[in-house]
Amino acid sequence: MVVIVPLAGELKFYPFPNTFRVTFGVPIFFLLLLAIRKVPLVLCGAIVGASVVCFRLALSISTEGFFQLQNSFILHFPTFFYYLTYSYVFYLAKLNRFHHHPLIVGFLSAIIEITSSIVELSIRHYVLKDIITFSILNEVVIIAVIRSFFALGFFYAIKLHEAEIYSIQQQKQNQHMLLLISNLYEESIQLKKSLKDSEEITRNCYDLYQNLLNDQNSFTSEELAKKILGIAGQVHEIKKDNQRIYSGLSEMISAENSTDYMNVEEIGNIIIQTNQKYAQSLGKNIEFVLSINGVFPPLHVYTTLSLVNNLVSNSVESIKISGLINICINKNSTEIEFNIFDTGSGIPKKKAELIFKPGYTTKYDLSGNPSTGIGLTYVKEVVNNLKGQVYIESFPEKNETIFTIKLPIRSLSEKG
Repeated sequence: MVVIVPLAGELKFYPFPNTFRVTFGVPIFFLLLLAIRKVPLVLCGAIVGASVVCFRLALSISTEGFFQLQNSFILHFPTFFYYLTYSYVFYLAKLNRFHHHPLIVGFLSAIIEITSSIVELSIRHYVLKDIITFSILNEVVIIAVIRSFFALGFFYAIKLHEAEIYSIQQQKQNQHMLLLISNLYEESIQLKKSLKDSEEITRNCYDLYQNLLNDQNSFTSEELAKKILGIAGQVHEIKKDNQRIYSGLSEMISAENSTDYMNVEEIGNIIIQTNQKYAQSLGKNIEFVLSINGVFPPLHVYTTLSLVNNLVSNSVESIKISGLINICINKNSTEIEFNIFDTGSGIPKKKAELIFKPGYTTKYDLSGNPSTGIGLTYVKEVVNNLKGQVYIESFPEKNETIFTIKLPIRSLSEKG
């Protein structure tokens, strides 16, 4: 902004019989203010206003010499108040909240420019004795409307281009997901066959057991050997099926694609949205808070989602009716840390070590059947494989639980 706006300000013309000029710098300044998110807008206006004045003074010195510096300063310093007023009124109007309402943005930007122009004209009137008439004010309004909607059209052209790029990326992501799902479907067919073979083996083993139990002499040694050999063959067939399934799944996981990586903010939002719907389906009123600290590289979507989502869904289930779940993601030079805080029922200290063991569960359905209890076991196994740590802090007396996962950044970031 400090460089572009002063340069664009030299594309100018003087519409009135005074020192007030109309420049191309203002539409550029407007577009940049629309794009700003974190820098204070008034600070931007003050810095840009000062840079415009300094740039014009430098040009004046280069052409007229230092002896005209005072006169040049008096001529140009009202411009500072134009940009300062522009940014301040822009801030008061909260213009960045109306990106989806172009007519409101256009109307407010015209008002902002008219206000800023009147402020600069007033200063020039008192300092330089420039005249101000109703005719000039009418022209100021017309110029403001034309310039604002010109800049607005350019801004929404950029937004449209961004939307097209996003749409193309989304299509690629959808194609990738369809390919992934089709591969999973293929593996599910293999898995179904493997399950059917397992049932057949179980039935054959049980029949053999019953025959041997009821009549120990029902089979000769040769017949028994053939029966056992047949069962061994079936087991071997299941092993080959499982090897094919494992190979296919491993290939899908290891064949990393650029679409397998996303910004941590996008992953966090997916987790929040998914679990909000889950909480609503359970009839629970849960507030979700996401905080992200640090600058992150794109993270592997499926690994991150599978780990964090397991913990967050557990937190949803642990809250009885209403509560809070806070997901905090932090980063230092080598590690990424996920903290999931909830106001659920908590876990007694004597059971804190058991929750990661296979089959352990505290959750039962309406019929009294326990859940599988493998969610946290899976989390711990994956975290260990990634050379990380997972642990829990629980305070049942306060209805507070904190799950923490620490992982090396390189285990989730895209390989260079």
